[in-house]
Amino acid sequence: MAMALLPIKIYPDPVLTVKAGPLSDFGPKSQTLFDDMIETMYVEDGVGLAAPQVGISKRILIASPSMKRGQEYVMINPEIHASSGQEIGPEGCLSFPGISAEVVRAKEIRLHYQDRQGKHHDVQLKDFFARVVQHEMDHLNGILLIDRVSFDKRQELIAQLQQNIQNR
Repeated sequence: MAMALLPIKIYPDPVLTVKAGPLSDFGPKSQTLFDDMIETMYVEDGVGLAAPQVGISKRILIASPSMKRGQEYVMINPEIHASSGQEIGPEGCLSFPGISAEVVRAKEIRLHYQDRQGKHHDVQLKDFFARVVQHEMDHLNGILLIDRVSFDKRQELIAQLQQNIQNR
């Protein structure tokens, strides 16, 4: 079955700043959406993608820290139950093409989520995988990359984004 590429919503699209609602339907339409999100993430060279980034305000994220097909995780209705440690690291975002910023994140998180069949999982994630999930969960809560930096850095990143969009 052919998968569809979904258009990525670019800042300042309003869908990016809204808290996404829970997903309760794991039927064929949702399964197609999961597959389309996975395909879109790989085509865009991402390590993660949240449903609001493709205009769907549902609590769905895809994470593939290895960037290897078949090794992605579909996480639905994720919740962080605990976090520990802190580290600063670079992050990019498909909704902010060409932009990167240093962001402070927890080093380890304890996560509860449902998989694409609706089965519940509790996992401990650390380092890069934890960072990817925290970034994508921000999208589910309407929090953007530029919300995680200082005011001056935010102004600089928005100007850089506008320049990148004009040069596309």
